[in-house]
Amino acid sequence: MTNTKKKESKQVIFIAVIAALVGVSAFLVWMNFQQKTEIKEIVEQMEFEKEQLEDEYEELAIQFDGYQTPDIHNDSLVELLSQEKQRVQDLLEELRITKVTNARRIAELKKELATVRQVMVSYVHQIDSLDRTNKQLVKENQQVKQQYQEVARQAQQLEEERTQLAEVVSRASMLEISHFEMIALNKRDRKTTIYNQIQKLQFDYTVGRNITNKPGMKTLYMRITRPDGEVMQKSINHVFPFENSEIAYSVSKDFEYAGEEISGSLYWLVEEILQTGVYNADFFVDGELIGSFPFEIK
Repeated sequence: MTNTKKKESKQVIFIAVIAALVGVSAFLVWMNFQQKTEIKEIVEQMEFEKEQLEDEYEELAIQFDGYQTPDIHNDSLVELLSQEKQRVQDLLEELRITKVTNARRIAELKKELATVRQVMVSYVHQIDSLDRTNKQLVKENQQVKQQYQEVARQAQQLEEERTQLAEVVSRASMLEISHFEMIALNKRDRKTTIYNQIQKLQFDYTVGRNITNKPGMKTLYMRITRPDGEVMQKSINHVFPFENSEIAYSVSKDFEYAGEEISGSLYWLVEEILQTGVYNADFFVDGELIGSFPFEIK
């Protein structure tokens, strides 16, 4: 092959490589443009949905403003209506400052809107009932009184149901011990069933999954109660707050919770004569009792 042909061959290869690189670069630029376009469309759709949700909240707030509390002759209902009106305002303000990309919170606010609407319908029905009752007050005083009492009872029942719902939500966010096991260990940290060889008690536990619980650092308290009812405690200073008082605990451990199941172990060094019989291990987190388990030492 002559030098001229070699040069021509190299030029062809070089041009082919350049063309391939240009093609790849063009494809990557096109892909990047497509992704940006799709992301822009998604964000625009989310902004549109958020604006619609804001409009719906504002419309509901106007509906609440349409009911003047002096015209409602029921203190309980007036209080409930005022609370719900304030709740709509608070949710609207939260929605306005919520980032459009926070799809999860926006979806939650959308569900809240549906709940408030249902409450609004209930209040409207009660208000209309009161209005009809008041118009008949002169002629049928006794009947009006009974209707008033029924409406008050319904309002009280609604408040109780809301309280119960709040308690249900609170219980749903509580952590729970889904697994527990006590293992007696000898001085070599080996499992033993011989009473006079027990040097340490190992408590294995699993905190169950709960995505509704607030994540972060937490403290797990374990309270071991002997068969005679006394709490096993290394120091009189080992206490923690529970139901407006300070109660003793046996062992504690800090851990970070992120909503997923987490397992661990707590240890009690035996420095006393263990009683034989049935003990109880109670676990506490966030001021709540999240598990109670009996175990026996023979």
